[in-house]
Amino acid sequence: MPLFLYNTMTRRKEVFQPLDAGHVGMYVCGPTVYDRAHIGNARPVIVFDVLYRLLRTLYPKVTYVRNITDVDDKINARARENGETIGALTERTTLAFHQDVAALNALPPDVEPRATAHITQMLAMIEQLIARGHAYEAEGHVLFAVPSMAEYGRLSGRSQDELIAGARVEVAPYKRDPADFVLWKPSPQDLPGWDSPWGRGRPGWHIECSAMSREYLGMTFDIHGGGQDLVFPHHENELAQSVCAHGQPFARYWLHNGYLMVEGEKMSKSLGNFFTVRDLLEQAPGEAIRLAMLTTHYHQPFDWTAEGLRQARTTLDRLYLALRAVATIPAKGRQDLPVEVLAALKDDLNTPQAIVHLHELATQLNKAVSDDDKACAKGALLAAGDALGLLQQDVEAWFRWTPEGGAEQSDAEIDAMVLRRIQARQSKDFAQADAIRKALAEQGILLEDGAGGTSWRRS
Repeated sequence: MPLFLYNTMTRRKEVFQPLDAGHVGMYVCGPTVYDRAHIGNARPVIVFDVLYRLLRTLYPKVTYVRNITDVDDKINARARENGETIGALTERTTLAFHQDVAALNALPPDVEPRATAHITQMLAMIEQLIARGHAYEAEGHVLFAVPSMAEYGRLSGRSQDELIAGARVEVAPYKRDPADFVLWKPSPQDLPGWDSPWGRGRPGWHIECSAMSREYLGMTFDIHGGGQDLVFPHHENELAQSVCAHGQPFARYWLHNGYLMVEGEKMSKSLGNFFTVRDLLEQAPGEAIRLAMLTTHYHQPFDWTAEGLRQARTTLDRLYLALRAVATIPAKGRQDLPVEVLAALKDDLNTPQAIVHLHELATQLNKAVSDDDKACAKGALLAAGDALGLLQQDVEAWFRWTPEGGAEQSDAEIDAMVLRRIQARQSKDFAQADAIRKALAEQGILLEDGAGGTSWRRS
């Protein structure tokens, strides 16, 4: 079965055929680093991490580029608001982003370019656009001339009036057309700026990704990804300026994950339903957050709920319990992704179906009798987990997870109580043993007695 992906440009699922069967290139828009990543930011990180894992399974080499936007008006405003330097703000929030996405089991991209390190490439592209008649200078600004590209709006499928209204940009008097957008703008001395043929200034948002994708993937590459909110104006403008600067096609497949809501409503600080990734990591392990998001197909809108997170954690408890039961048996064939899971992922990243197969694999493991069957079933379950970025934790660490500062008792204290219960049972003091079990249960600690002894986990 070939790999099928939904292409936003054509609005249909297509067979994925890379430019080079030996090397796939993928660019995904990364964060603007002025604050902690929120759960809406987390969804594309998780979605395209699954795609990256799948591509690495199918092709000899994959280059995954995800940028860092570290020059932006939001950054300037937040630094001024916080009373810190722009450099200090971007370094701090970039580090926080890396910590948060690592907790979600997201693999690092192969290349993570920063916008401020690619100003030279942006200037060169802007000069190309001017030379080709697709951009012009006006009052220290350089703007892309939207009417110069006949196919502008094809990606988003919007009319000219919708494009102007949707751009949410100032219709400045120096613009030749209301839809024209900024490639370069003047920058005062108190804000980041670079010398250019048009004076000291800084880049517009869209030119950054065009320049960085070209630098690391070439003028034409395979996949461009991001959230649905980026289709217009960001990706539409990227596409326009890249095609017009190079005279060649840009990204061949455009993938976008659907919008995220919270408990059926749009996420908003004013509604009190705005959550950062860090907020959720204080409530549940990163794998539970990841699984919750993968239960809905990436192309569909996703409704984040507390119940969904609870169910995801319960599901992972079941999967890790299956692995705990065979902890002493080495996995066999972990590198071989089960065909059912592979087929689900090759069908436009159908993660809900892949999760169904994950449950089936856990059932097979629980029913396995011989050690060889258990070893093979364990390997299959772990391989499926690897493809989804799940089951990456040590089994006992999973069951002993607790938010920072949230545990009333340490692991060592719980181990000591479990040992006292074992001693009480050996002495036939069952009343004392039951009292210890009850005391632990009141602290959310569940005991499991088995042939191999007594284990525990936090509920």
